[in-house]
Amino acid sequence: MSAALVTTAGLTVRHGAATVLENVDFSIVPGEIVTIVGPNGSGKSTLLRAILGGVRPAAGTVTRRAGLRLGYVPQRLVLDATLPMTVARFLGLPRRVPAAEATAALARAGVPGIGTRQMAALSGGQFQRVLLARALIARPELLILDEATAGLDQPGSAAFYRQIEQVRRETGCAVLMVSHDLHVVMSASDRVICVNGHICCEGTPEVVAEAPVYRALFGEGTQGALALYRHHHDHRHGPGEGCGHDHTAKRAAAEEQA
Repeated sequence: MSAALVTTAGLTVRHGAATVLENVDFSIVPGEIVTIVGPNGSGKSTLLRAILGGVRPAAGTVTRRAGLRLGYVPQRLVLDATLPMTVARFLGLPRRVPAAEATAALARAGVPGIGTRQMAALSGGQFQRVLLARALIARPELLILDEATAGLDQPGSAAFYRQIEQVRRETGCAVLMVSHDLHVVMSASDRVICVNGHICCEGTPEVVAEAPVYRALFGEGTQGALALYRHHHDHRHGPGEGCGHDHTAKRAAAEEQA
């Protein structure tokens, strides 16, 4: 087993008097795709921020391998639509990026040839892929995505995560992502971690899908406790987690449309 890129031990995070995460032990190794799932407010994004160094633990430790290169794709980034900015210029902020590197990153992200396009003119899927390209410029050993497809429809999400799988194959980077698209968990992850203030369960997608705590959190009203490659999205979301569309098609059907 390769040495871990990131390890947390007894990680506890508090916001004021509220404990958001408690006693979390976590690690990720090179080349692994790990997805974090959990209900709204469960601490998923807080765990990512702690790993990135943006949240100070109340207890426990976060250890990153010396010199670890990180890439980050946020859930959303709001730009002033009236601000003229090309994709190439955006990729060069805050530090100038050689044109060849920007071109290569856009190609790897699946949007070659759009460097001269205005950021404000991009579709939602193109915008997220530009954010991915920006993260890839750093040649990350660990790519972190925080619900990066939250604003995309199902075919767009499926296409985006297929691109992530290809990036992993081409670069060998590890991928850590938070996702509300449970069909993605079942089709694109080596390991799934279910979080609800602490780690409820973890393992391969097949193992986690059968865990009682996972069924309790996500399985009510679904067929087969969210069987592999099927996202029967009948469960209720917490505030801010609504998907706005029906996810009953099998993954293969979604990919055909993407």
